[in-house]
Amino acid sequence: MTDQATIWLPNAETTASAGASLARTLYTLPVTIGLKGELGAGKTTFLQGLAKGLGITSRITSPTFALEQRYQTEHFGEFLHLDLYRLTENEAGELVAGSAENNGVRCIEWADRSAAVLAECSIVISLAENPPHTGRILEVTYRDAAIPSREDVLTWRRELKLPELIGKHSDAVAAVCESLGEHLLKRSKLLRPMLLKRSAELHDLLRFVDFHPQHPKLFDPPTDAQHQLWESWKRRYPGMIHEAAAAAFLRERGFPAIAKVIETHGLRVPPHVHTTIEQILLFYADKRVKLDQIVSLQERFDDFAHRYGNDRIEESKLWLRQSKEIERELFEGAPPV
Repeated sequence: MTDQATIWLPNAETTASAGASLARTLYTLPVTIGLKGELGAGKTTFLQGLAKGLGITSRITSPTFALEQRYQTEHFGEFLHLDLYRLTENEAGELVAGSAENNGVRCIEWADRSAAVLAECSIVISLAENPPHTGRILEVTYRDAAIPSREDVLTWRRELKLPELIGKHSDAVAAVCESLGEHLLKRSKLLRPMLLKRSAELHDLLRFVDFHPQHPKLFDPPTDAQHQLWESWKRRYPGMIHEAAAAAFLRERGFPAIAKVIETHGLRVPPHVHTTIEQILLFYADKRVKLDQIVSLQERFDDFAHRYGNDRIEESKLWLRQSKEIERELFEGAPPV
């Protein structure tokens, strides 16, 4: 299943900003990004923003005559910038084939000069005019991350005998994620809408591995069948909390990007070098849902403190601070939910 997003770029500044935002939603390396658009559409400006987002301090220029430029990123390996504008289809294919060893981020302007090259791109960026309005429309297609279907989600919930309330909670978090994602897309920030939604629907899939006799009583006691099944999964993922266990479950089924998003949705934003926008949004959205109801951060914090007492009060204060920081950074203190 591919993922897609469409945003409006009113000017060069937002075009560069959109490019920088793409750097926060990269999940696989190496990755090949293809760009389509007429002359002056903003392809190089977009890549300049992407390069900045990847930590490149040099100014990216169009390699139309040199054909390729190479830069070093901070944490994503080599940034290779190719331009196929002046090449025939065969020449374009040969140039791209010669860079197959690139282990970082390979960006190809005029990727549609060759159908074979375009098919090889795992992320495709298309820039086009927006008549009768000014600016450009940017469409991005992500083909680099496998995403399960809604049917997969429901099947796994049934197979794991997940309590109904956990499914409702996860779907409510997914609804918050959708609202947050739509808000950022309208502000010309790129993300992966379907990846984000599925991650939210699955983030508590193995919530039961954390259950113990002292766990807050939010659900009916498990049936014998539930208890036996859940114990078997605990033995399969010994010592793991539910975030890590669900991530392992999804990696085993071929969904590493979803796994990466959900393994960090706990009590703090991880201090990773590269935390993606989907990880941040899921972390925040989860802190806005009490059971299956959308509430304020303070209401969620008060509920958490009531259920767990002083055992985790310092951790919960940390997530409250970090959630407020996310509100300020992404939503100027006024989130759309």
